[in-house]
Amino acid sequence: MKDNSILAIIPARSGSKSVIDKNIREIDGKPMLAYSIGHAKQSKHIGRVILSTDSEKYAQIGREYGAEVPFLRPAEYATDTALDFDVFYHALTWLKEQEDYVPELVVQLRPTYPVRNVDDIDNMIEQMLADPSIDSMRCIAPAGEVAHKMWLLGEDMAHDLSDPSKGFTPQAGKAVPIRALLTDIPEAYNMPRQQLPRVYYQNACIDVIRSHVILEERSMSGKNIQGYVMSENYDIDTEEEFKRAEERLKILNGGKRFVFDIDGVIAGFRKGLDYDSAPPNEPVIKVVNKLYDLGNEIILHTARGYVTGIDWSELTRKQMEDWGVKYHELHFGKPNADYYVDDKSLDLQRLLDYFG
Repeated sequence: MKDNSILAIIPARSGSKSVIDKNIREIDGKPMLAYSIGHAKQSKHIGRVILSTDSEKYAQIGREYGAEVPFLRPAEYATDTALDFDVFYHALTWLKEQEDYVPELVVQLRPTYPVRNVDDIDNMIEQMLADPSIDSMRCIAPAGEVAHKMWLLGEDMAHDLSDPSKGFTPQAGKAVPIRALLTDIPEAYNMPRQQLPRVYYQNACIDVIRSHVILEERSMSGKNIQGYVMSENYDIDTEEEFKRAEERLKILNGGKRFVFDIDGVIAGFRKGLDYDSAPPNEPVIKVVNKLYDLGNEIILHTARGYVTGIDWSELTRKQMEDWGVKYHELHFGKPNADYYVDDKSLDLQRLLDYFG
């Protein structure tokens, strides 16, 4: 149920160095920030959606997509070095002074995150409502690298990180194990990664904070911070990340045609053309069916029988039925080859990462 005590703030300053004007750059037909506005409005709980921006141009776009823009953010809070706290403290203070409005929860939805599951927003809000002791929740994802095996170089160390008693001095070229500054695990950098604690990073997707933590404690997190684990990261800071997110959005919106090979993709490969004993590739079939359900067109093709002239059509159709593969067309007669080269090929692992 929509609740006006739950406020979403979308911080979208103008300008960007890595991807020019990325907050309003079109991605699959809409300005980037429109997606975060849409996610907030789709939430079961968020009652108000405010865009915090320093640009009247951005403000007008925000209004067109359903956000409130009751103020323009002061220039000092719209720099590369401005903190989230400054932006949110300004917004909440303005709302309190001008409208006598103080929400219970504030949801931060960064405009550089066009791919989100709205259920994650609602789940986080519900956990906060159910447990008043939680000051904030933030999304985290498993780190790809093992932090315990990372190092600092002396010249990059901040002064307050140095500890001469432990040999951590900012000497040029000196390598210092980063986890040695944060844990008592001896020589963590020499241990098998399986024996080290799992490490997560902030993926910038969603933050939920109690407003009194921002207004009274002057913090964006408070003391009791709960992590909400996700597996993905679609925060955009580079052209490559922009293209990856746009590709995902196009697929999610449906209407695309996908052509899948059967043997080696839908079915496990068997030497000697023993198609009858080929096992189903369950993870790939799950992805194919997801794409089908999203409204994409699924075409299957196979080289079965191309060399031998044997008709495998009845067996193949039965396998697809028995395995529960959803598709629109099945094509035979694909030429047999050692390698296939296609300018529209999509890496199978990427699809598995998206939908597996």
